[in-house]
Amino acid sequence: MTTGLEPTDKLDAAVASIAVVNGPEDELFDWDAVDWRACEQHVRRLRQWIFTASQVGDLKRVRNLQKLMLRSRSNTLLAVRRVTEINAGRLTAGVDGKIVLDAAGKARLVERIHRRQRPWQTRPVKRVYIPKGDCTKNGSVSLSVTEC
Repeated sequence: MTTGLEPTDKLDAAVASIAVVNGPEDELFDWDAVDWRACEQHVRRLRQWIFTASQVGDLKRVRNLQKLMLRSRSNTLLAVRRVTEINAGRLTAGVDGKIVLDAAGKARLVERIHRRQRPWQTRPVKRVYIPKGDCTKNGSVSLSVTEC
């Protein structure tokens, strides 16, 4: 008599080795385990497809590929990496006064950007006035924000 826990054939063995396909939604991924080369190749391939479709004149395909690019997780990962690790202003706080330096913060930023309802819609720009040297005039700087 079997208890039902031991696999008796191939199908039972497949059911017994349960793998989590879609994990919990609140669990963050490991920023340090991202395969950056694969992300860059994926984004490069999408850019090449967009370019070739535009050269041919297939505007419907161009638009569909652009939508795919905007929804691409690899594109979001590379954008956050560029802003938080590569850009010269990465240590300058934004309008919210926050700097993202650790891997968990970068992962949270990717999730926040990627889960927005309409990621292709631009966010408003915040205008900040900076006093000039002679204190009679103010210079204005327009800063893009990720959260409103």
